[in-house]
Amino acid sequence: MNPTPQSADFLPLDRIAELQAERWAAQRRYLLRHSPFLRRLWEGVAVPERLGELPRLPLCDKAMLRESQQRHPPFGDYLAASVDSVSRLHHTSGTTGQAMNLALSAADARQTAVVGGRAQRAAGLGPGHRVVHCLNYQMWMGGLSDHLTLEETGATVIPFGVGGSELLLRTIRELDVTAISCTPSYPAVLEQVIAERFPGLAPRDFGLRLGLFGGEAGLDNDTFRARLEETWGFKARNANYGVSDVFCNFAGQCELNNDLHFVALDVMLPELIDPQSAQVVPWREGAEGELVLTHLQRECQPLVRFRTGDIVVLTGTGTGACACGRTAPRFRVIGRSDDMVTVRGINVFPTAVAAVVNEFPELSGEYRITLTGPGPYDRLPLEVEAAPDRDPEAALAERVAAAVQRHLRVTAHVTILPARSLPRSEGKTRRVIRREAP
Repeated sequence: MNPTPQSADFLPLDRIAELQAERWAAQRRYLLRHSPFLRRLWEGVAVPERLGELPRLPLCDKAMLRESQQRHPPFGDYLAASVDSVSRLHHTSGTTGQAMNLALSAADARQTAVVGGRAQRAAGLGPGHRVVHCLNYQMWMGGLSDHLTLEETGATVIPFGVGGSELLLRTIRELDVTAISCTPSYPAVLEQVIAERFPGLAPRDFGLRLGLFGGEAGLDNDTFRARLEETWGFKARNANYGVSDVFCNFAGQCELNNDLHFVALDVMLPELIDPQSAQVVPWREGAEGELVLTHLQRECQPLVRFRTGDIVVLTGTGTGACACGRTAPRFRVIGRSDDMVTVRGINVFPTAVAAVVNEFPELSGEYRITLTGPGPYDRLPLEVEAAPDRDPEAALAERVAAAVQRHLRVTAHVTILPARSLPRSEGKTRRVIRREAP
């Protein structure tokens, strides 16, 4: 497997279609020979030679992969290459269940770096930048793999990892760091450390010019993005969207557009389905559905029609290139199907809740939804946090609840918590907490 060209996200879509057809023909033969998992899943089904007929094949999901690894440890029987060909082993974060073992061959790892580098480059990272990478290096894909995507841009990369926020801030100042790579919730942690340990300094005094974010939702909310940019004085970019079981980083925002560019179209095929019926949703601008992904080139753990659980809306499907020149399709992530909360028959995603919370300058923007039992729910139990140095009025909870009702059409029970009382995380922040009923 040869590395994909760095310019693939700029290629005309007819050329991309040719590459997809060529690679599916080879991948199809490879899978039928080497993937016991997919051969079993496809038993009795004619595996199509044309990508347009791919929906004839059954879908697969995380539960199937988890069962496969339990029955065939450590990689599952969807490992389609010899164990000796595994060049690197990662874990998923485990935020939605048991952590999974991810296997990459040398070619898989190289392809991951090349495609992820496209997303980071689109966000504006490149030679001349000094970027500090603050994701977990302890086996999680977001550590080393994302580090290598940053290096792919030609930037100087500082492998900091998680923890030691005060040391991180000193490192940023001493080394004239220009960019930071982390989760969208981590700057709130740093702001608190600055307030406590760096008297007289504000976040924008640290000289960062570019914030590269991934691993969580957040930047799709314009108010949150504006607050982040105003506080730090940098350009905020969602430069790192991926699904660990499939591809570490395959989409990012460019400097001219806040939508995500799907920069892996030459090596991975996306589809949309209705998350409830699993029926295919036509791929066209404005369409909304669950993202389904198929590897067109993958050696170790190739997947076909994998349900990601991410609900997205297509904002550009190639009828016209973005102003940056990329022909790559564009989309926004609405939320995750497993984070969706149904209140009196209405589906609510945490990202929509965040948009409401960020309307209020009296609030910090931090929030938490704590659910008891499996539902259904009559109201949305929402905890929000007062902004530092603000004395929220008694009626604020009622105003927030009214805004939730107005925008989301659900009833919320809102609790205002003191400033800095909700947990901050150096990794992924959980917004929806599910507890068993007593």
